Amino acid sequence: MSPLAVGLIGILFFFLLIILRMPIAFAMALVGFVGFSYLTSTSAAMTMVVREIYSSFSSYSLSVIAMFCWMGFLAYYSGIGTRLYTFAYKLIGHWRGGLAVATQFACGVFGAICGSNTATAATMGAIALPEMKKYNYDDSLATASVAAGGVLGVLIPPSVIFIVYGMATEQSIGKLFIAGILPGVLLMLLYQLTIAVLARIKPDLAPAGPRFGWKERLDSLRGGLGEVLVVFAISMGGLFAGWFTATEAGAVGAAGVLLVALLGRSIDWDGFKNSLYDTTRTTAMIMLLIAGSVIFGRFMAVSRIPFELASWTASLDLPAFMVMAVILFIYLILGCFIDALAMILLTIPIFYPIAVDTLGYDPIWFGVIIVLVVAMGVITPPVGMNIYILKGIVPEIPLETMFKGVWPFLLAIIVCLALIMIFPQIALFLPNLIAG
Repeated sequence: MSPLAVGLIGILFFFLLIILRMPIAFAMALVGFVGFSYLTSTSAAMTMVVREIYSSFSSYSLSVIAMFCWMGFLAYYSGIGTRLYTFAYKLIGHWRGGLAVATQFACGVFGAICGSNTATAATMGAIALPEMKKYNYDDSLATASVAAGGVLGVLIPPSVIFIVYGMATEQSIGKLFIAGILPGVLLMLLYQLTIAVLARIKPDLAPAGPRFGWKERLDSLRGGLGEVLVVFAISMGGLFAGWFTATEAGAVGAAGVLLVALLGRSIDWDGFKNSLYDTTRTTAMIMLLIAGSVIFGRFMAVSRIPFELASWTASLDLPAFMVMAVILFIYLILGCFIDALAMILLTIPIFYPIAVDTLGYDPIWFGVIIVLVVAMGVITPPVGMNIYILKGIVPEIPLETMFKGVWPFLLAIIVCLALIMIFPQIALFLPNLIAG
């Protein structure tokens, strides 16, 4: 049997194991080990697995994941997300659709200290959904706006997915972080425009909330946004300025959030312990995914599937942007069934060489595009992780009602993708500016 045929059979078995509910990290490792053994030898496969697992778990650069995860969980348990939403709510909540618009702003700013779409959705869902229910917001719009806002947590730096993409492709994590800023702001504005249009077409979807005075608005500003700006400026600003590495930036950011929480007495001992527990669990999950994906990637390499795909793509008589459109469509379909982080690790060995080496796209730009596409999977059925998180917060709202409301926000993401593809400088302007 040819290596290519073995590789295709391995991919089919991988999807079969996922359907059978095997954890994705173990499925990738198992298929990778068996396939590599068949194409080389069992001894070589054992050596490869031991080497890759050890190198993944002992990598100093992986500590950046733990630091940024802890930064996000500290922000969650210290209530910074609550104060952020309170500020946005008091500022523009009196507009028609203002509570949902404020949620996008709060999600964007919280994403600047979190880096996780699930944590952003969970935090803002617990805060914003009761308020929107109180003012008779449509359940579909309310839940979909929070679920979509969670996507901002993986686009606006810091971002766990950017970190994993950077490590898998050996690209600068700092440049990836910088590249996500303008696309993240653009997506947040497109979300807010979507909400404003929906509220104008059907006013009953999003009635106006109460109006607050400027004193109350400024008081809430001091209690929320100021903290985030200080932490973000120190952590990301130091990274952009070259004062410290991405790992050190994560440590500084986590220390900054912890200091803010301690000085403000907004975190107790249980919250501190829970932040450590959740960070350990999340980091272990990510490291297992990375180890499994590396093993699977070695199998893909010896099966020659990436090289054959690259050769086939180069032989197509199609413009580069049409080939890229096909790649993005594949990502969109896969995103309906596979977790965003696992999908990046699974597909990067296949599609990254095609996009960068064969088609000549910028690897930083490609990273932003991929993060946007895979993030769509967290709000689309049947996986839709953010939707299921919100289901746990508001179990009385049917899943079909939640999924029904995401389509306008998916359209906003598609528009954002199209703009970044037409105008690559949206993603590359800041990295090129700082590099220059």
